Amino acid sequence: MEACLPVCRKNGVRIITNMGAANPLAGAKKIKEVAGRLGIRGFKVAAVTGDDVLDVIRKGDYVLEETGENSSALADRIVSANAYLGAACVVEALRSGADVVITGRVADPAIFIAPAIYEFGWDMGNWNLLGQAIVMGHLLECAGQVTGGYFPDPGYKDVPGIGHLGFPIAEIAEDGSFVVTKVEGSGGMVTLATCKEQLLYEIHDPSSYVTPDVVADYTDVRMAQAGQDRVQVTGGKGRPRTDSLKVSIGYVDSYIGEGQISYGGPGAVERGKLALKIVEERLKHTGVAVGEIRYDLIGLNSLHKDKLSAGHDPYEVRVRVAGRTKSMKEAVRIGNEVETLYTNGPAGGAGTWKAAREVVAMVSTLVPRNLVNYAIQYEVIS
Repeated sequence: MEACLPVCRKNGVRIITNMGAANPLAGAKKIKEVAGRLGIRGFKVAAVTGDDVLDVIRKGDYVLEETGENSSALADRIVSANAYLGAACVVEALRSGADVVITGRVADPAIFIAPAIYEFGWDMGNWNLLGQAIVMGHLLECAGQVTGGYFPDPGYKDVPGIGHLGFPIAEIAEDGSFVVTKVEGSGGMVTLATCKEQLLYEIHDPSSYVTPDVVADYTDVRMAQAGQDRVQVTGGKGRPRTDSLKVSIGYVDSYIGEGQISYGGPGAVERGKLALKIVEERLKHTGVAVGEIRYDLIGLNSLHKDKLSAGHDPYEVRVRVAGRTKSMKEAVRIGNEVETLYTNGPAGGAGTWKAAREVVAMVSTLVPRNLVNYAIQYEVIS
């Protein structure tokens, strides 16, 4: 906001963001504080709440998408529950004259389609129009990915100037058709390849991409290169939105203890293997209670175990031991055993690191839409 507010204010640009996270109201107060410090007056901030549905989840019992269990199985381990809101709350805030709209959990495409709905006065029951707009929102929602981020593979897919990557812009027409581009002179690129990769990113079923606002259908989407760093996109469709909203539930899952140490030079792999053997033996001997544990040599087998490492003997490896436990006390013991390799393990170990942390995991469920209601509060600098 320190960087963006002055230039946006000067050029009449309004800001929409879902960076309110767990506390949009505090975010709005902070934005008001920044605006005041910068001498900005006649300024209105809208904070959207209502995505926090922890009470709804605790009072009900909902099927968890990932496991098929009921949410009640998590009992008192649940720490958060946030529903994905749609575009309506942002549209209302824009209509109220907000210069900045800050939300909690709102679906990423929704914050992109909201200004188009507001500007063009679209009917939010025009499913084909919203389906096309969702294509735009989905292409832009991951920022630099559509302009070349997450795309480079040197020698196969090269991206110029990625160190100063330009974020994308959509030039959208009233019929929903749009061009993806970026600021002239910035790094990266906008091509059919970057746009097609992003279109399929995180999509389970291209014919039924379920969002809070519409079930989008990408199967007839067409793209055409319309100039340097310009891609024209048409053909998105949609069907009526569902009667439920997705909720992400955060819960205390376990604790993870971890330790690492490096070995380099001739025989590094064999010394690393010995180090892992020593730690494994020590954890069993001292009775550390772990539910799941990994013994990895980073640089050799940490990604694919031993399936692809035959004949590969790197000059240096990083030993990593990580285990899942039911208590912080047990998690700490894992890293401690790795640390003792300094003087009680193979020769030449260096660069030890250890950590123990609580794991808050995420699962998903669906709740009836009528149980989720948003609210908007305003901060004004007159």
